[in-house]
Amino acid sequence: MKKLLLPLGFAALMISSCGEKPATELTLSGLNPADFQTEVNYQPVDLYTLKNKAGMEVCITNFGARIVSIMVPDKNGDMKDVVLGFDNINDYMNVPSDFGAAIGRYANRIKDGRFELDGETIQLPQNSFGHSLHGGPQGWQYQVYEAKPIHEASIAMTRISPDGDANYPGNLVATVTYTLTEDNAIDIRYEATTDKKTIINMTNHSYFNLSGDATKPITDDVLYINASTFTPVDNTYMTTGEILPVAGTPMDFTTPRPVGSEINNDEYDQLKNGNGYDHNWVLDTNGDVKLLAAKVTSPESGISVEVYTNEPGIQVYTGNFLDGTATGKKGIVYNQRTGICLEVQHYPDSPNKPDWPSVVLEPEQTYNSVCIYKFTVEK
Repeated sequence: MKKLLLPLGFAALMISSCGEKPATELTLSGLNPADFQTEVNYQPVDLYTLKNKAGMEVCITNFGARIVSIMVPDKNGDMKDVVLGFDNINDYMNVPSDFGAAIGRYANRIKDGRFELDGETIQLPQNSFGHSLHGGPQGWQYQVYEAKPIHEASIAMTRISPDGDANYPGNLVATVTYTLTEDNAIDIRYEATTDKKTIINMTNHSYFNLSGDATKPITDDVLYINASTFTPVDNTYMTTGEILPVAGTPMDFTTPRPVGSEINNDEYDQLKNGNGYDHNWVLDTNGDVKLLAAKVTSPESGISVEVYTNEPGIQVYTGNFLDGTATGKKGIVYNQRTGICLEVQHYPDSPNKPDWPSVVLEPEQTYNSVCIYKFTVEK
C-alpha cells in the first residue's frame, strides 16, 4: 500500500479519481474533515492527511500550518494520538493557542518588541510582558497558508508575508514542507526568501503527550537534551544574555530523567522564573541534523519522539500555562503540564544579542531550517 496524502476537503471528482474514501469519513484520529472546511479572510481552509505503510497518520490544517493529530503505535501496537489540539476549525480560530502551529516570522520572544536593523529601530506588536512573542497577537499561527501537495506523503504550506506585516520589513515568502517518512518521522523543512533585509526564526509548536492520554501530565516522561548550556531568563521569560552551564542544576538533561523530577523546585530561580521549564537550551550538535538533539519517552506507552535539527537551540516548554480553560479533541480539558513542546530555533531575542547566531535574512539568501520528529517504540 502506497503512502497516502489525502486533501480531505476536495470534491468527489478528486475522490473518485483517486479511489479514496469519501471526505465525510473520519480520520484514524477521529477527526471529521468537514469540521475544518471553511474560509478565513476569503482563503480556503481544509484538513489534510498523510499516511505511511506502517499505518502512521498525520493530520494537518493550513490554518496556521498546524499539525492537528499524530497517530503512532504504542508498545502494544495500539494507535495513539500524541499531540494536543482541537477537533474543529472554529476552536483554532477562537481559542488562543499555538497548538501544532508553524510559528513566524519570529518564534519565541523579542525584548520589548523592538530591535534595530541597519540603524533603523523596528517596533513590533507586544503581547507578552511587553515583549513580542511568536510574531505578536496576529502571528502566523492565526494566518492561512496556501496548501500544495507535493507527492503522496508530502505537503507544502506557503505564506506570503507582505512588507510591514506586524512591522517586519520585507516581502517574505515562507514555505513549510511536511513529509511523513517510512520510518515514522515527520520531516519539517522551512524555507524563506525576502526582497529586503529582515529577520526570521520559524519553529513548530506541537504539544506532545506521548502517553496518548491528554488527561495525564507529561511529568513522568523521560527527557534527554543534548546540551551542556542554556540561556537563562528573567521573570518576564526574557533571556538575560547569559549562556550558563547546566551541570549541577535542574536544567541538566544530558542524562535522561523524568521531566517532573525537579520541575517544582522554586528554590532554583530559573524554574521559578519560568513557572517550570520554558527555556532555550544551546545544543551541542553544532547544526548537524544527523545528531540527536533531544528525546522524550513515555514510560506508559513506550512511545518516544526523537528530535533532529540544524538549528542551534531548542526551547523546551512543559505546558505550564495550560490551565483547564481549553477543551481539546475528544472533549478532554487541557490542564497544566499535559503537553511538552520541543521547539527547535535560534535563540530568543537574537536580534538584540549580536554575539549570538544571526537571524538576519538578506535578499540574496534563502532561509533553511530543519526539524525532524522521529517516533519509535520502547517495549
